[in-house]
Parts: sequence; C-alpha cells; structure tokens
Amino acid sequence: MKSIAISGSPRENVGKRDAKELRYEGKVPAVLYGGKNQIHFSVSASDLRGLVYTPEVSFVALEVAGVKAQAIIQDVHFHPLTDQPLHVDFLELDEKKPVVMQIPVKLTGTSPGVKIGGKLVQKLRKLRVKALPKDMPQYVEVSIEKLDVGKSVGVGELKFDNFKITNNAEDTIVSVTMSRALKQAENEAKK
Repeated sequence: MKSIAISGSPRENVGKRDAKELRYEGKVPAVLYGGKNQIHFSVSASDLRGLVYTPEVSFVALEVAGVKAQAIIQDVHFHPLTDQPLHVDFLELDEKKPVVMQIPVKLTGTSPGVKIGGKLVQKLRKLRVKALPKDMPQYVEVSIEKLDVGKSVGVGELKFDNFKITNNAEDTIVSVTMSRALKQAENEAKK
C-alpha cells in the first residue's frame, strides 16, 4: 500500500466560524483520532485532491506541528453543490490492530462468456477489507477467466491468507449476462 505525505497546521479554535474561515483560505478542517489524543488541524485543499478524488486507496503520512502519524481517511464530508471537501476524519493506524477499508476490485483475465457475446456486469467496484495495516492490499484481484454466460463470482468464493473481506458472502461482484444480440442470435437459431 502506498503512502502519501500531508502536513497540517494545528487549530486553536474549533467551531463553525473558525471552520468557515479556514475554508475561505483554501484549507479543510480535519481531525485525527484513534491514537492517544484527538488532534484538530487543517490541511490545504490542494494537498487532499490526490487522496480524495481518486479510486486508489492510500495510507497517509501525517505531520501536524512535529507530530507524525500513519493514518487513513475514515470519512470526508463534501459540500452538496460544489463537491469540495468540508471536513476530513483521519484514523490513526496501529500496526497491531486490524483496520477496515474500502478497497477497489481489479478484474483480471478474459471471460469466455464475453468472447461469445455476453455482457460483463460489475456490481461491486469496492470491497470492505479487514486487515493489519502491513497486509492491506492496494486492490482485490478477481479473475473472470472461468465466467461463462449466466455465471458470476460472489464474495463468498474469494479466499485470501492475509486479509478478510467483510461484505455479505452472497453478494455478487461480477457476472456475465446474455446480451440482446446473443438472445436474438439464439432465438433465430431456434427458428
């Protein structure tokens, strides 16, 4: 898992007026929790862009007033119209405690069902993964090599040694359905 370095400035005042002033200056109010103490700070909105507006998942190497911490983004509140981050919650990582993160799904291989005209439908683009920080994957690889028309890959079929997927075992990740063209070809063949 890659790590992105971000530095923040401690906040003296914590409140609506202070937060509004920070946003006006191009900064985003943030909080780091999960460690010994909660730390309220602000970060530059431009520094967050590479973390928030990407499908990739990263650890964050935070530095606030000389205090360094390894963290993940736990939650981001966005403005409903401008989609700008209004507030960010960071969770400090502990090497001995497992953490749950939303990890992207990466499909690998070529489906025989798609080759004959089936339609690939990906229902889950991210999976909830529980793992120690050192074992957290960058993405969850799902092979579609054996997917024929009408077949699917479910969460319960995936097994990994270093991490656990906490989504419902019955959830479908990806499936191959019959396309209109394939249905038409089949109907014409029956005539």
